[in-house]
Amino acid sequence: MTASPVVVPPLFSSMDPRLASLAAGGTLESLNSGLSDSAAGIESAGIPTPRRLDDAVRCEFHARLIASLDLSTLGSLSETELRAEIRAAAESLCRQSNQLLSSAERDLLVNEVMDETFGLGPLEQLLRDPSISDILINGPKTIFCERRGRLEKSDVTFASEDHLLQIIQRIVSRVGRRVDATSPMVDARLADGSRVNAIIPPLALDGSLVSIRRFPDKPLKAEDLIAKKSIAPEMVEFLAGAVKARQNILISGGTGSGKTTLLNLMSGYIPDNERIATIEDAAELRLQQSHVVRMETRPANVEGQGAITCRDLARNTLRMRPDRLVVGESRGPEALDMLQAMNTGHDGSMTTLHANDTRDAISRLEMMVGMAGFDLPIWVIRRQIASAVNLVVQAARLTGGARKVIRISEITGMEGENITMHDLFVFKQTGLNADGVASGHFVSTGIRPHCLEHLESMGIRLSPGLFERRTLMTC
Repeated sequence: MTASPVVVPPLFSSMDPRLASLAAGGTLESLNSGLSDSAAGIESAGIPTPRRLDDAVRCEFHARLIASLDLSTLGSLSETELRAEIRAAAESLCRQSNQLLSSAERDLLVNEVMDETFGLGPLEQLLRDPSISDILINGPKTIFCERRGRLEKSDVTFASEDHLLQIIQRIVSRVGRRVDATSPMVDARLADGSRVNAIIPPLALDGSLVSIRRFPDKPLKAEDLIAKKSIAPEMVEFLAGAVKARQNILISGGTGSGKTTLLNLMSGYIPDNERIATIEDAAELRLQQSHVVRMETRPANVEGQGAITCRDLARNTLRMRPDRLVVGESRGPEALDMLQAMNTGHDGSMTTLHANDTRDAISRLEMMVGMAGFDLPIWVIRRQIASAVNLVVQAARLTGGARKVIRISEITGMEGENITMHDLFVFKQTGLNADGVASGHFVSTGIRPHCLEHLESMGIRLSPGLFERRTLMTC
């Protein structure tokens, strides 16, 4: 297709930035590039192809769509009006087309144009599906989705590696992050709070790798987790009382085990009259209280300057008079600042970390405190942990994709140089059901927690017999 010259209107510089590039190039090819937020023409930009339509139909449609737009008027439209204008033009072109397109094919083509122009291209189709919890992209042609704890391959693809890179750039630029050959790894988030991690070549050998962890539109509540048999009602009652009584809680678990979901759930029991400060690498917590101070770390710029770490924010947060500090995930030396906050009047603070067991979580916490750069004896670190952390809650993703709270342990103090702790509630796996999903039962160990007296002094009255040794729920 021969590029046709286009008269550039004098007002194009004040247009919506998504469409300013439509006029900047002055050719039909560059106008197509601008609409798809691409640095190349239609063919190389790789607008995703509907499976029932060939490339010729698609390219012709995009070219005619750009040529039909009145660029001189688009700059004055709001985003809503802009969307309506482009959709109307696309639908009109579909009706006028001499191609024998069915109604479903026309709708598919128009929707893909809108997704590519205003959204995240092929990803929009997956993001609209509420049953998908994870989207895993292994290069432009291989996408896996997790539904109900099981991975399955999707038939959605990107047209090329360049097309996938364009979508990655679009994601990270919206939250002020960057990804390029000098900084090929990035953490970001989508507008709906979904967490995104991306690695591009040269580190990714077979095409860019993207992992998207999605969260429900509405945070899961206790009754949702109980209905899914992820936790027993008695465990929820105890955790709710512990949060209200300002116990310091550590949530541990593996990747995808539900730590953030659990942290969101437990934060819901914080009284609304308290000032809560949250610190995250990529903001994903959804606290419902009215007085929440949200902060997010910042990576270094191109020159390697200007990075703001979780530890920087943790230190500054202590000067902001928070009642509680919530750290999305402790990964390094900020663990020391978290412990200091817990030990200096910020009771009721919470954080998560990666560990396979509640006792392993304490060992990891010791290691992260050691990363702070202070040459502290191990007994000093352990004493800090024992005096700061009250409860450790373990989440796990079991065989078949079931996510459960498998252990709630209480730290009781020190015995010599060792931290002492005992289990209050445990999930015991007994096998797999007919669907290959882990089955078992929640039990109360029969141990009366040391913190019970503190809970009662704070006006928290738990159900009689809550800690009697018994089976709580079978699943």
